[in-house]
Amino acid sequence: MIQENIVDLNQPDLYINREISILDFNLRVLEQAVDPLHPLLERLNFLLIFSRNLDEFFEIRVAGLLQQLSWERAVGPDGMRAQEVLERISVVCHAAVERQYRILNEDLLPALAAENIRFLKRDELTAPQSAWVKQYFREQVLPVLTPIGLDPAHPFPRLVNKSLNFIVSLEGKDAFGRQMSLAVVPAPRSLPRVVRLPDELTGQGDHHVMLSAIIHEHVSELFPGMTATGCYQFRVTRNADLTLDEDVDDIASALKGELFSRRFGEAVRLEVADNCPRHIIDYLLKKFDLREYSLYQVNGPVNLARLLSDFNRPRLRYTPFTPTLPAILQKTESMFDALRVQDILLHHPFESFAPVINLLRESARDPQVLAIKQTLYRTGADSEIVNVLAEAARNGKEVTAVIELRARFDEESNIAVANKLQEAGAIVVYGIVGYKTHAKMILVVRREENRLVRYVHLGTGNYHAGTARVYTDYGLLSANPELSEDVHKIFHELTGMGKAAKLKKLLHAPFTLHSTLLTLIEQEILHAQAGKTAHIIIKVNAITEKQLLQALFRAAMAGVKVDLIVRSICCLRPGIAGISENIHVRSIVGRFLEHTRVYYFANDGDAKVYCASADWMDRNLFSRVEVCFPIDDPVLKKRILKDGLLNYLQDNQLAWQLLPDGRWERIQAQDKLPHMAQSILLEKLAKT
Repeated sequence: MIQENIVDLNQPDLYINREISILDFNLRVLEQAVDPLHPLLERLNFLLIFSRNLDEFFEIRVAGLLQQLSWERAVGPDGMRAQEVLERISVVCHAAVERQYRILNEDLLPALAAENIRFLKRDELTAPQSAWVKQYFREQVLPVLTPIGLDPAHPFPRLVNKSLNFIVSLEGKDAFGRQMSLAVVPAPRSLPRVVRLPDELTGQGDHHVMLSAIIHEHVSELFPGMTATGCYQFRVTRNADLTLDEDVDDIASALKGELFSRRFGEAVRLEVADNCPRHIIDYLLKKFDLREYSLYQVNGPVNLARLLSDFNRPRLRYTPFTPTLPAILQKTESMFDALRVQDILLHHPFESFAPVINLLRESARDPQVLAIKQTLYRTGADSEIVNVLAEAARNGKEVTAVIELRARFDEESNIAVANKLQEAGAIVVYGIVGYKTHAKMILVVRREENRLVRYVHLGTGNYHAGTARVYTDYGLLSANPELSEDVHKIFHELTGMGKAAKLKKLLHAPFTLHSTLLTLIEQEILHAQAGKTAHIIIKVNAITEKQLLQALFRAAMAGVKVDLIVRSICCLRPGIAGISENIHVRSIVGRFLEHTRVYYFANDGDAKVYCASADWMDRNLFSRVEVCFPIDDPVLKKRILKDGLLNYLQDNQLAWQLLPDGRWERIQAQDKLPHMAQSILLEKLAKT
């Protein structure tokens, strides 16, 4: 403990910059594109996921840093200023994008061609294929294109965020005698970015042509009498973070206005074809008010995120699986009957999401059910859950939906969900102004033998059947009276007004979660100092909150073993002598996106295990409504420890470890038997 007293835990070199850590996660995703553990089309999909992730990284994180350039303060505990972070991001991103296109051109495309899946370039088309492409251009593309000549009467257009565009260099005069040298051709979003050639022209192969190649080949037809001397694709990425005044009278109406402005925010990145002449690049940089470090010249399509990967080639895909049902649900028709017997833990995607939908459907149609309350963060207007809630409202149930309209990039969908439920007669509220409602809760109130009984579902992930097939998450179904009472109180907190609810079982942000986590860490420190078993295992998407980071440092110095399983952002440096030697950080990147949030505290043999909707980030702990629920059943507690934590700590196939210098290193099996956590859970829980 002498050591702890002399260590300054505010030293910047103990921490990793948050934005750099996000970028490192994206680099781990990119590495999956060359990993032979994944089938070919899944490797291509990882390459496209990297593109989508990088788009959002620039739209939100880089955009935020650019706004901070005028600030005279550090960005976070790492001490890096915005300009330093931007310079580092530029170096890493330029190298990563270059590697991405090298993987595409030198690895994936040749491997796909060997499987008769081809993306043909213009000079690779046969004469019959060229004729078909020409006819396709004239019939399907040309009628919807709008070429824009650039002169004083036609200023540079406002181009939509991430839209595909072409800048064309021209010679000659137009019909009005104007001498124009440049024009812009936006590609309408209604057009597919990849066009499949007819089977009779390909010998039954999966052969495609990029829309960019089609437009490029025939761009001269847009400028009759003039000569197109060059055609270069480009794309601008814009700031897409929404700013919403919290004093507005109607959040939904205000959001609708902001959604339109997202398409035309400040430019943050310019992608251009690598054969674009320098003078045109400089012209575009000037038009978008961007510096050189925001320029990315690419050897291929500028909009890789919209490349196709959904080919019907089972051999090149992951082996399909069928999620299973817990044993009690296989022999019990009614969800209510099952929950009166025991709590039910669901581990998605290995176990089915159907029981959650079945609880709602049974509730919607059961005459004894009086009320259903649910939070919705990301779900989709056409989801089965929304349809069942609407059915329940039409059936006369008291349906309350707490919808978070500000779920990033799902705002428009959530407005549609709200409208659909309101039209069905449900009560719709938008949570608390200034606090996003991120908690995952369902409450069902049912009359049984002249008394009211409540049933709940609590989860770590969104109520979205689609992501339940590809994200790992935990869900707990229960009829526990104390748990149900706590959920009831939180719903009242969200829909009404009053003091923070006093809860018996649940921890909830922004009130008790953060302080309780600090207390639980402190208890492990006391156990370690007393020579007792002391172990902390945290599995989250991100860990950035400084007080918790410092508490973990103190725990490690006191002798507590700390294992962190972090999917993306980790802002502490493990393995530093005398400070974080007892902290080990790993990340799993694989077939399923790791999304479970589990907190384990050994507590000298009487373990405390929690699942939660919250990561260990400032926003989750102080600016969101979150719920953390204890796993009290000894059987379920043991199962989560074994399957959801220890299993991942043994992974030596898809795991990466964080080194003291901030680098992530792939863990090698070496002389150990291969252990892939996700595959083990598939074999154990699902049917393949």
